[in-house]
Amino acid sequence: MLHTTLCYILRGDQVLMLHRTKKENDINKDKWIGIGGKFQEGESPDACLLREAKEETGLTLTRWQCRGIVTFLSDQAQGEYMYLFTADDYEGELKECDEGELRWISRDFLDELPKWEGDQIFLELLWENAPFFLLTLRYTGDKLQEAILNGERIR
Repeated sequence: MLHTTLCYILRGDQVLMLHRTKKENDINKDKWIGIGGKFQEGESPDACLLREAKEETGLTLTRWQCRGIVTFLSDQAQGEYMYLFTADDYEGELKECDEGELRWISRDFLDELPKWEGDQIFLELLWENAPFFLLTLRYTGDKLQEAILNGERIR
């Protein structure tokens, strides 16, 4: 199983989103996601978060919170444990990302963007300020087959 981080950087009612358009053979191609990536050897979740945020955005996060752990299971990709974060304070200037286009998006408009079906579930949990959660998302291809939140099937 892979270990990854995903972070939604917040600025007022806006969220920094990454439109994945530049990487070859990208499972996230043309989707809008938060920022993050794979753990390096011996790296903790928060160390991975800070490194990936700096690499992808140029920003140094100064306040963040781990909000949940999402387990992805798929018939087309390796399983993944994703540590889900939000951040609401940072230093530095936004830079160009080599994985796609970074853009501040209003939370009201976020639902309209192409993204993974399961992302909508954990985004709603974040916006509702839900307590720390465990979410399992099982995909067949691009189709969400099952979602289990804190041991209860919700889809």
